[in-house]
Amino acid sequence: MEYLDIGKRRDAMPANLSGGEAQRVAIARALANEPRIILADEPTAALDSQRAGTVMDLLRHVARERQAAVIVVTHDEKVFDRFDRIVRLRDGRLEDDGTRARAEATG
Repeated sequence: MEYLDIGKRRDAMPANLSGGEAQRVAIARALANEPRIILADEPTAALDSQRAGTVMDLLRHVARERQAAVIVVTHDEKVFDRFDRIVRLRDGRLEDDGTRARAEATG
């Protein structure tokens, strides 16, 4: 909770949280059980760019540290650089941009 800057809101009622705070609480709650697969639908939608980066860095860290799969659905192109692989859904078709091959080549 501290990493996501919501520790000070630990005792707040859900109705008293901002949209961004509520979103970060949901992320912290989802990660607490140490899942092996994380499905995140627009995890940065209610966040400013700095906090969006923090959330994405945390998801990337969790994926590596826990050897978990993290699947993110997002329109936020500012966080694309934090992914090993990007697959786009365009006009009902999946398009793989080959980022996995680049990630494997760089280690």
